[in-house]
Amino acid sequence: MRTQKLAAILVATAIALPGAAFAHERGSLIVRGGVMYYDLDSDSSKVKHNGASIPNSKATIDSGGQVFNLSATWMVLPHVGLELLAGGGYRHTLKTQGTGAYLRTGKLAEVSQQPLTASVQLFFLPTSYRFQPYVGLGVNYTSFYDERFTRRQRDLGYRRIEADDSVGWAAEVGADFAITKHWMVNAAVWRVDAGTEVTGKNRRTGEKIKFKLDVDPWMYFVGVGYKF
Repeated sequence: MRTQKLAAILVATAIALPGAAFAHERGSLIVRGGVMYYDLDSDSSKVKHNGASIPNSKATIDSGGQVFNLSATWMVLPHVGLELLAGGGYRHTLKTQGTGAYLRTGKLAEVSQQPLTASVQLFFLPTSYRFQPYVGLGVNYTSFYDERFTRRQRDLGYRRIEADDSVGWAAEVGADFAITKHWMVNAAVWRVDAGTEVTGKNRRTGEKIKFKLDVDPWMYFVGVGYKF
């Protein structure tokens, strides 16, 4: 028990240990890189066929998995930073349900997306502490591109599909822990408001489909950072 208490005291001391060498100072540039796990909290409207909603229909999108991500924070004040987050694109599969009378249910198309987020970060603790928790609030722009119907849908004559880009809010919670004067480890979580409107057209018959899809991802990041 005494050993556990001593270990807890040492850990707490290390976290709060002040020292100018670890300072998040005004003018510092912090670059972070690591793995981002992308978990979608998606929902959709009913699928429309030639403007009319198909009863009991919906669309879904699979989660994106892991990609490498980069971010950079410029400390404009000792406790305030401006962050830009970008990274690898995600490839998703779109599926439909309840649309069998008009197009084949199951896999509808594939689409890629590239999120870009700009945030204002607020750091709470004295700037010289090793442990630096923060929160952030900003704007997310998500580009949807390289849309393509699956072979099953193309066989029915569906050729053209488009997904609109998205602009929404983004919020984050994270923390840096300094290892040396320049190097640190980082963990962060983002919640992003993102969505798209998908439209498709059958070139043989002229039929059109359309639906709105909320993506709203949770993004989990673990990586390392370097302070310039």
